[in-house]
Amino acid sequence: MIQIMASDVGKKYRREWVFRHLDLTLTSRPTPTNTANSYTFVGPNGSGKSTLLQLLSGALPVTEGMLTYTLDNKTIASDEWFRQVVIAAPYLELIEELTLSEMLAFHVQFKPFKATLSNAEAADRMRLSHAMDKELKFFSSGMKQRVKLGLAFFSDVPLVILDEPTSNLDRQGAAWYHDQVRLLQPDQLLLIGSNDPAEYDFCPNVLDVMQWKK
Repeated sequence: MIQIMASDVGKKYRREWVFRHLDLTLTSRPTPTNTANSYTFVGPNGSGKSTLLQLLSGALPVTEGMLTYTLDNKTIASDEWFRQVVIAAPYLELIEELTLSEMLAFHVQFKPFKATLSNAEAADRMRLSHAMDKELKFFSSGMKQRVKLGLAFFSDVPLVILDEPTSNLDRQGAAWYHDQVRLLQPDQLLLIGSNDPAEYDFCPNVLDVMQWKK
């Protein structure tokens, strides 16, 4: 089981607090559908959803308070937490000079895929097997989003973070996204940042970040 505990956490940029006094416990407890437990953070644009997700991922330091990470009842040091996390977000760029085949090979050096999923099978599940030898800079925005999401969905890590997950996806792409969410494992934890109810209509835990604005 994975657990993230935020104790009186705050984040400030220069003189402005994004949020303060955040107390929260997120856990990968079992769900009735035997899928990954999920939490969605909602709020107006600029309210701090992406900042909060980056804090929980360990990519940003907190200004005050403490984040505690636990995996199978063992505390994970903050500087080791990145090994347990994968994130897909509009502000994270792919290495566009690489082909899809090269991108997959590069990614699995750091975050291996689940079970015996091969790079070719991953591309097939992304519906991009026809583009294995194509450089990512020539992909459409929707294709790039499927790559980002696929890398997140297929990585063998306990924590999956998705920020605005259906950005640039058409209706078929959004349906694919929902299919992949249902395939996440029960021991995984899914965190989402979104303002689109269609992206998190399956989520049992929806939290408004405005409650932590001070």
